[in-house]
Amino acid sequence: MTGQTMTLANRIQALEDIEAIKRLKYDYFFFCDTKQPENVRGCFVDGPVHIDYGQIGVFDHRDALVAVFTELACHDHMVEMHHAQNPRIDLVDRSRAMGSWGLYYYLIDTRENSVTQLGAYYEDEYRKVDGNWLICATVCKVNSTYRCDLSEHVARVLFAGSNSPVQAKLSR
Repeated sequence: MTGQTMTLANRIQALEDIEAIKRLKYDYFFFCDTKQPENVRGCFVDGPVHIDYGQIGVFDHRDALVAVFTELACHDHMVEMHHAQNPRIDLVDRSRAMGSWGLYYYLIDTRENSVTQLGAYYEDEYRKVDGNWLICATVCKVNSTYRCDLSEHVARVLFAGSNSPVQAKLSR
């Protein structure tokens, strides 16, 4: 919606849309951290999507993502913290938007006695459906990883760098 002369009402609507998209992403992370798979599902459009979470998987429907999320992350021993930062949201038109986000992710796995910290960024596409903004495409790219073993009551670094040399292992 850049390059157009916007009325005050259109400018207010654009601000409301951007805030609604921010809330959507914050809700998504909150639902992940609090292990609410049905609410995670509700953050995505129903139907074809493109979700690329790298080593976690690539999904073409929200149900496939929720199934993996439930299997891998919805356990008491998986204590996750997603922190969104630096949102950059551009409205394409009244029903489509693009966004990028920084992510600081922290996982404490009490079963494996390990800690994982990731830095990543998301590239998202959003669609307004029945008045609500939803994610229709998202790609998450990890740009830093730090894993630490706590099993001997001393932090032992397992990996630190931009890309983990081995596939991330999530406990079941």
